[in-house]
Amino acid sequence: MQQTLLIVGILSGVFLALFLLEWRFPLREPRRPLLGRLVLNLSLSVLAFGTAQLIVQPAAAFMLGVTARRGFGLIHLFELAGVAGGVVAFLLMDLTFYYWHVANHKVPLLWRLHNVHHIDPDLDVSTGFRFHAGEVALSAGFRALQVALIGVSAWTYAVYELVYQANTYFHHSNVRLPLRVERVLNWVLVTPRMHGVHHSQVRRETNSNYSVVFPWWDWLHRTLRLNVPQRQIDIGIPAYSGRGDNTFWNALLLPFRAQRDYWHASHGTVVERTPAASGESRARMAD
Repeated sequence: MQQTLLIVGILSGVFLALFLLEWRFPLREPRRPLLGRLVLNLSLSVLAFGTAQLIVQPAAAFMLGVTARRGFGLIHLFELAGVAGGVVAFLLMDLTFYYWHVANHKVPLLWRLHNVHHIDPDLDVSTGFRFHAGEVALSAGFRALQVALIGVSAWTYAVYELVYQANTYFHHSNVRLPLRVERVLNWVLVTPRMHGVHHSQVRRETNSNYSVVFPWWDWLHRTLRLNVPQRQIDIGIPAYSGRGDNTFWNALLLPFRAQRDYWHASHGTVVERTPAASGESRARMAD
């Protein structure tokens, strides 16, 4: 209980700090009023958080107990202990979350739910906890399998959860860091400019930058794209960009309705971007 309260306290502090920083130093100009979006995103997050507490965390806790008693998982198989075991387990947790994120974009059922996160017309720290409760519920099975295959310890799991959530808030935030600083930081962390590309209305840009904590998995799988100027990015999903689309009930019921052609705007055209004439590498971060 004390551990949970500590994590909640730390994450609340991270959220508040990022909220104030993005208000003072915005990376992208907002398209919709903040208050309405904030209320909507917080409302969705209440359902998501409740689902996590009722289903996801108990599933993970159960599997953590099983792996500790029975010695399941790669960490036990290769007899990795102490710091080495913790580091390897942490890296494997992050790598497998990369695959889960890719699956949420590629598997139609998962995408219906994950799309609720992507139709937010702006991107800021509140988007970092805007997820459909159904997506969170389905992640319980993935989380149990992840813990069992890796054999992660309860301590490493708790540390990863804290870093995972904190960096999710950070890379969803609308904080403008100096470009040089962010380029350096992006060698070891997913950053706001990097993840901003992932929320673009251009399909090939959305289908990039899947990493959560470390950006290395996108390098490894050739899904990294950084060379899109933030001022050119339209946030959201083209077919769900109308003012009536981003409401509480629509977001809640969207996965269960007939789906639109996601990548066609209301006027029927596909949102696209002409490749940069400069010929810059897609791995070169743009401002």
